[in-house]
Amino acid sequence: MAGHSKFKNIMHRKGRADAVRSKLFSRLSREITVAAKSGMPDPAMNPRLRLAVANAKGESMPKDNIDRAIKKAVGGDADTYEEIRYEGVGPGGVGLIVEVLTDNRNRAAANVRTIFGKNGGNLGQTGSVAFMFDRAGQIVYPAAAGSEDAVMEAAIEAGAEDVESDEETHTVYTAFADLNEVAQALEAALGPPKSAAIAWRPKSLTPVTGEAVAALMKLLDGLEDDDDVQNVYGNHDISDEDAEALN
Repeated sequence: MAGHSKFKNIMHRKGRADAVRSKLFSRLSREITVAAKSGMPDPAMNPRLRLAVANAKGESMPKDNIDRAIKKAVGGDADTYEEIRYEGVGPGGVGLIVEVLTDNRNRAAANVRTIFGKNGGNLGQTGSVAFMFDRAGQIVYPAAAGSEDAVMEAAIEAGAEDVESDEETHTVYTAFADLNEVAQALEAALGPPKSAAIAWRPKSLTPVTGEAVAALMKLLDGLEDDDDVQNVYGNHDISDEDAEALN
């Protein structure tokens, strides 16, 4: 297990805190409702719901919000949401995977296509980008959870496949099928994670420099602002110098 990457799910990016947090809570609530509706409303009996609730708690979402999202599903008054994946290429040749949870497929498709088109990207067919990524479990801990060596040791003991650490987070990767088992073992060793989910992990990174950095960030910000978008994954690698220049 080794390696450091600047790749991050945009859900973990900083900035515009209040607006981003409001949208984050909305997305977390939607995932909880869908998870509860698709299986048992008891997190102990529903792995997807258990992860959704844990992720909400990791983002300090109030318990009342969590309970309300579950009750929506149990009461039968929840909207019917459809899970859709879009794939495309952004500025600098970056591969992007956009996961959507929507009650209106036509609206979601039009919005995602427009965001790509207005920001130097091109939306592709299903499968046009996914081959650049692996489907994997992703468990995120804040840097304060422990030293890089301590987290690495705990991850190895838990059966994880890889760990990437930086100044803000430790990201533990697992095999697709091992996420729940590894997450439970890590929680026993390190405490509750910030998030745990099935994610798209890039097989390799694409360096992005110069003007393409700003264009890519505008595209990612546009996707992040869309209410139907749940997650965005990319294989971009931006240097510290270019990131500082953008800021």
